[in-house]
Amino acid sequence: MDARDLLRSVRMAGSANGWRATRAAWRRQRTDARDLPRRGPERARVPGTALGAEPMPGGGVVRFARSRLQVRVAVGGAVFCGWDGAAPEPSYALAGAAPEADGRAVLEPDKDGWRVVSERVTVLVSRHGAVEFRTPGGLLLRRELPPRWWDATGPAGAPGARWVQRAQTPADARVFGLGGRAAGPRLPEGTYRLWNTDPGGSFRPGDDPLYITMPVQFVVADAGCHLVFHDSTWDGQVTLRDGEEGAGSGHDRPGGSEVRMEGGPLRYWVIPGNPARVLGTWTALTGRPALPPRWALGHHHSRWGFDTQSEVRRVAAAYREHRLPLSVIHLDIDHFDGHRIFTADPERFPDLPGLSRELAEQGVRLVSIVDPAVKAEPGLDLYESGRAGGMFVRDGRGREVRGVVWPGDSVFPDFTDPAVRSWWGGLYRERLDRGFAGFWHDMNEPVSFASFGEPTLPRSARHSLEGRGGDHREAHNVYALGMARAGWDGLRRLRPEQRPFLFSRSGWAGMQRYGGTWSGDVATAWEGLRASLALVLGLGLCGVPYSGPDVGGFTGTPEPELYLRWFQLGSYLPLFRTHSAIDGGRREPWQFGPEVLGHAREALETRMRLLPYLETLAHIARGTGAPYVRPLWWTAPADRALRECGDAFLLGDALLVAPVLEPGAVSKTVRLPRGAWYDTATGRLHRGPGQVLLDAPLGRVPVLARAGSVLPVAGADGSVELEVWPPLEGRSGSGVVFGGDPEGWGAPVMERFTTRWADGEVVVEREGGGEVGYAVRVRGSAS
Repeated sequence: MDARDLLRSVRMAGSANGWRATRAAWRRQRTDARDLPRRGPERARVPGTALGAEPMPGGGVVRFARSRLQVRVAVGGAVFCGWDGAAPEPSYALAGAAPEADGRAVLEPDKDGWRVVSERVTVLVSRHGAVEFRTPGGLLLRRELPPRWWDATGPAGAPGARWVQRAQTPADARVFGLGGRAAGPRLPEGTYRLWNTDPGGSFRPGDDPLYITMPVQFVVADAGCHLVFHDSTWDGQVTLRDGEEGAGSGHDRPGGSEVRMEGGPLRYWVIPGNPARVLGTWTALTGRPALPPRWALGHHHSRWGFDTQSEVRRVAAAYREHRLPLSVIHLDIDHFDGHRIFTADPERFPDLPGLSRELAEQGVRLVSIVDPAVKAEPGLDLYESGRAGGMFVRDGRGREVRGVVWPGDSVFPDFTDPAVRSWWGGLYRERLDRGFAGFWHDMNEPVSFASFGEPTLPRSARHSLEGRGGDHREAHNVYALGMARAGWDGLRRLRPEQRPFLFSRSGWAGMQRYGGTWSGDVATAWEGLRASLALVLGLGLCGVPYSGPDVGGFTGTPEPELYLRWFQLGSYLPLFRTHSAIDGGRREPWQFGPEVLGHAREALETRMRLLPYLETLAHIARGTGAPYVRPLWWTAPADRALRECGDAFLLGDALLVAPVLEPGAVSKTVRLPRGAWYDTATGRLHRGPGQVLLDAPLGRVPVLARAGSVLPVAGADGSVELEVWPPLEGRSGSGVVFGGDPEGWGAPVMERFTTRWADGEVVVEREGGGEVGYAVRVRGSAS
């Protein structure tokens, strides 16, 4: 029993579900001991020497003595590599069929093996199985060493081959991504597990893994950027090693990574290019991000602990009384009847439709939590319906797998089965009929409480896996992805005229197709605040642009300064939500004194002013995959200092936000990318690259605007205005505005504007001619 198990056991000992969690942990161990296939003797294998090659559209197949490798360059520039016959499909990550091969790329002999030359990358395959990816100019991006397998030689049904693949990258390369990691955003050396995990209580930067793990590395180096995705859903780990320039005898020591998987195909994609091109190609492959409705870009208030619908009304009324804009209220598990999903407590929440209508008249939507676990209660309609249809995960003997979650003994839908997804999606009608406008999926790693061992289903639990059949070792990491798909598809059927709003605590590559995510149970501490930003930046580089933390932290009561600094950070992130545990104290701004309340009001007013810009960024993310929140190196990946900077970020192309992440700070040193930047508080112009020291009083955080930017903002009457930050003399600038249907599927309207100097004044023009059509306000001075 490790330290985390011990802590969990102590915490659960006195809980209502404590004895059930202990029983479930023992049951899981016994089930795995009985049903998990045993590994027989294993034989190590490497590809061996190349025997020949067969050209194919986009590349070809290289045959080795003990394996074969397919290389295929797809239209758009992504490169697929599959060993031992692994193909791009079937894949949970891909949004549809794999992209067509680029017929211009052909496998041809090279001096040391073979090569495939394409417009954006050259792939070199050595005679012993090493694969290099180089820029068109010949600079090394990545070198994959020959892989190694451990083939099982046991009886039929034994696990397939485990494998490891090591790679080398340039000495200056830095790695980002791997899903939601509290360390970072630049990931330090170390080992990261690929197994979606509820950490059990609040987490801090040293805790790993967390709720969303993805085998997605975003690598940035002087030679260029690339993304590598190893498409296996099995448990695994990635070990990162930083390079060192001029090491030892004066030669560089390359950086690198080692990917180890407990099973699944050895196949991977490499996508080269600048950051925008990489994310554009990645989300074209795995699905463009879902577009949230406009209201989801406002402020969300949530708390585990709303006792009654009368309390919800009181909180909403207090927001109005304190003149605090509010867009959404979330209801946690306490509104259910005995924690049973798709129910409502008839005494404490007797009229949810009426509450929903009342709030909607005030411009506030209701969002409901949805957990996957179904109470295993004979006579309960939901349980009986699922049991009759064979919807729940079973063990090797065909019996329902039981676990323990909030309602007690529970069963779990098998979201890897299309029929189960269709059944589950139809259940959201009950939620819609009660007036809920959106949904947050929780506990879907999936979690089954356990006083020791892994808090999830037995690894031997059987899953459909789209009819192929398999067990939880392969299905675990995509369980939440299947749940999100079930909810998304169900809402599309039930309410086809509206875009679904859905975000999920867990997920996998491609989850952006169905919505976003949040931090999960981040610790209430300054280090939790810093981890919040790392998570949002890292997830954005994995293709998931809509996310945010629990403002104030999940557990514990934040001190006023910490709460305010977290609130200020949240006001610039895509998902802006306060939330806390049932024993974590309240998170309403007026709970922290009049000074914090006043500053929180200013942050909320700034958020509302920026809503048109955030809506524009949402449409850009939908169309291109570019995240709202971007690292400072986004437009300058060759700037090594920016790669190490994790305490500030770009909000779109126009704004640089430098949140205060340390206690007691009233100023902040901010590293600027190349270009000219206006301090939005003072209008003063600063030039990058370099560092500036900016005031950061308790009431605000430093925010800079790029010279030449044209931002859509909300005016005093709510109408859209153009806020213009002048370009330098002799230069020009630009900006775009997206608008249109705020909640439905109508085609968006994009308008592009340019700005320049003429006769000593800043002139704004609509691209293509015609009237500007918006009020224009010029800020700052280029002098």
